Amino acid sequence: MPKAKFGLVAECSPVMEELEVVLDAICKAWDMLLRGDESRLRWFAKLADFRLFLPPRHYEVPRRAVRAPELLRGECAPRSAGAGAGAPAAPLADFRLFLPPRHYEGISAQFMDRLGHQLDDMLLSCKYRGELCGPQNFSAVFTKYGKCYMFNSGEEGRPLLTTVKGGTGNGLELMLDIQQDEYLPIWGETEETTFEAGVKVQIHSQSEPPFVQELGFGVAPGFQTFVATQEQRLTYLPPPWGECRSSDMGLAFFPVYSITACRIDCETRYIVENCNCKMVHMPGDAPFCTPEQYKECAEPALGMLVEKDSNYCICSTPCNLTRYNKELSMVKIPSKTSAKYLEKKFNKSEKYISENILVLDIFFEALNYETIEQKKAYEVAALLGDIGGQMGLFIGASILTILELFDYIYELIKEKLLDLLGKEEEEGSHDENVSTCDPMPNHSETISHTVNVPLQATLGTLEEIAC
Repeated sequence: MPKAKFGLVAECSPVMEELEVVLDAICKAWDMLLRGDESRLRWFAKLADFRLFLPPRHYEVPRRAVRAPELLRGECAPRSAGAGAGAPAAPLADFRLFLPPRHYEGISAQFMDRLGHQLDDMLLSCKYRGELCGPQNFSAVFTKYGKCYMFNSGEEGRPLLTTVKGGTGNGLELMLDIQQDEYLPIWGETEETTFEAGVKVQIHSQSEPPFVQELGFGVAPGFQTFVATQEQRLTYLPPPWGECRSSDMGLAFFPVYSITACRIDCETRYIVENCNCKMVHMPGDAPFCTPEQYKECAEPALGMLVEKDSNYCICSTPCNLTRYNKELSMVKIPSKTSAKYLEKKFNKSEKYISENILVLDIFFEALNYETIEQKKAYEVAALLGDIGGQMGLFIGASILTILELFDYIYELIKEKLLDLLGKEEEEGSHDENVSTCDPMPNHSETISHTVNVPLQATLGTLEEIAC
């Protein structure tokens, strides 16, 4: 435990164990406060309401110092000037001021909003199509990175901004201060530790939620970055030719289907089912995860979902997709001639400007769009055409030949049917003649008459001859 830098002369008695959790932070905060180190104190003040760490208004710092472990062992009280060791003393401070609120509800959107970078401090200049813009043209949105800002979102009744021509000067131009002195210090290396400085940007349509942690591109301080973009519209086929999903079929938390919306929706349901809470960037009405739930459940579950349980989140490609191709180029800022002017304008040193300030210029390369369509590889008409072409090429057949073939088959079937019907009629008439004829004479009797059958006459049926 480090020594307390503020002077204390105290006698201690046992106190609550909860003070051990906050004492080290209190000592560091007092040290920064008494030395006037406001730059290092900024990030610390954001972690909680800093009023909880302030001493009473009329507290006077004593002359001598006490070791921090002595504070842990008891309720400390400064001695009165000239008083003995056993003289009564006033309380050092009300330690309830150093404790967190009784009804602390963990992480919330308001908590993350207060911890994130404020656009009023970051945005040094904003122009759209040469006209001034400001923080009022941006909407706050939470992602896995925390608090982000969206331009031209169309939310809350804001009209969508358009442009009438492409090229630089006809899009969005921003000058930002990334405020590296506001970054939290890195005391160790984890899977999510980042060492870079700058901002991440994603260009997407209004109907698609941001997924900047995977689809964003980086913009570095000390440079002016030009981003020329072009709209691209993709059309995919539904089953049975493809596996796309209609964009009109919304999800539980998003009215329009997209791959990013599907992934966020799936991750949200997975975390809520396994941890009974949601992360700050996730939609829905579930309660926010506490820091303990983040560490013990939410982060491990999300990592396992991405790495091992990939079958849980299967997101099909939407049938209609809009994306933006990008071409990036950069130049160094500030120039030698503009360094002094920027130092005077922003009241910052040239080193601070090169390490913290960037310029981002996003514009359309041209006011046209590229269309990519997925088409059927083989249709029924193409199949019939290929069959006819092959028959005409190899056996000289044509449409008339095929029709004659059908006509021949028809005539053949017709003849067979007529033969079958004729045989049935003949059998029926034979039965009738046999029943009406006279009985045949006995072979033993003498035939007294002769049947003359002309040679040229047509023979009748067997029944007629017998009669």
